[in-house]
Amino acid sequence: MASQAEMAEVGDIRIAAYVHDGFISADSGYAPTLRELGADGHGEVLVATGSGTRDPAERIVGTIMLQPWPHAGEVVAGPEEAEIRALAVRPEAQGQGVGRMLLRHLLRRATELGIRHLVLCSETGMRVAQRMYQQEGFVRLPERDWTPAPGTRLLVYGLRLNGPNPRGPDLDYRGGHP
Repeated sequence: MASQAEMAEVGDIRIAAYVHDGFISADSGYAPTLRELGADGHGEVLVATGSGTRDPAERIVGTIMLQPWPHAGEVVAGPEEAEIRALAVRPEAQGQGVGRMLLRHLLRRATELGIRHLVLCSETGMRVAQRMYQQEGFVRLPERDWTPAPGTRLLVYGLRLNGPNPRGPDLDYRGGHP
């Protein structure tokens, strides 16, 4: 789990990944929200560490957040649901399976917590992430799509948790409350 001391780095990774991939600008009105998700203790911020970057020192290379009801966003319908938020991998570590590993760890953690249904939002242009979600068993829930701001349409995906989930790659995993 990300410690409170790591939350600034987690926020930096989120912004760097979203800006690098063209999903927000550095001065986006959403950037402060993205940077601070989980810092209030409402949810679990998971991080992956590794030396899969040019820097040989082990450091945080990716992050994902599990936000249970009632603190989750607009797309969560009740206490058996939780939302996946802010999956981000350092630009220099993308393409190495970090995002998939984080997602799989989050699935296991959600199962441990007794969450029965996960939902997540994805911008329409996040095709790589959408493909990964579908490969991991998520299905589109178009009836839950929403528009948080003019010109921003979010696609909603969901996954029912009914049993054990696949194992992920060999990166260190820490999950829990910041």
